[in-house]
Amino acid sequence: MTEVDVKQKVLAANAAAAAGLRETFARAGTLVVNLISSPGSGKTTLLEKTIAALKGSLRLGGLEGDIATERDAERLRRTGIPARQILTGGSCHLDARQVERALAEEGGRLSNLDVLFIENVGNLICPTGYDLGEDFKVVLLSVTEGEDKPFKYPAIFARAAVTVVTKIDLLPYVAFDLAAVRDQVASLAPEGRLVEVSATTGAGMDAWLSILTGALAKKRAAVGATR
Repeated sequence: MTEVDVKQKVLAANAAAAAGLRETFARAGTLVVNLISSPGSGKTTLLEKTIAALKGSLRLGGLEGDIATERDAERLRRTGIPARQILTGGSCHLDARQVERALAEEGGRLSNLDVLFIENVGNLICPTGYDLGEDFKVVLLSVTEGEDKPFKYPAIFARAAVTVVTKIDLLPYVAFDLAAVRDQVASLAPEGRLVEVSATTGAGMDAWLSILTGALAKKRAAVGATR
């Protein structure tokens, strides 16, 4: 069996698991967001601030993907929401079967949520091709990483429904061409959204939260129309 055949079988199995997850999430009316970025872009910090803003009105949960340590899941649990760490043991991405197992092992603690956040392993390449049953992918790019990332890693920026430029409070101190990033993302994902946030100062958070609550309302309306 060739390497191509093996990869196709793996992706087919993942797609089948993702389809099952998507049906489960649809029945529950749960919005599922898959966050992808390179390490250090601020995914967990953004989630902490997002949870603080929304947990009073929405039921939230998190799945955290990492090669090692429980640190990110512990950070989310300290915000007061249920969260589970998925340790990949060296793999550079999560897959749908790992998500299935994690949800089953939680014994219902991550069921019947309004929003489930999946924080993928820090990588701009490997997670791109793996469907986790999410409603949409979000790619994060911090201003400390440089404005060349969208065209260097076009697949994820083209597939992500939302691009979040993070750490914008640092713009006065780094060489980062925000206009160039806007142009690149518009070229790669004409229908996508781009928001610029600082989890530290709160700048741009209202726009990010509006995307989430708007997407949840739209999903709930669609689920209600099919019942």
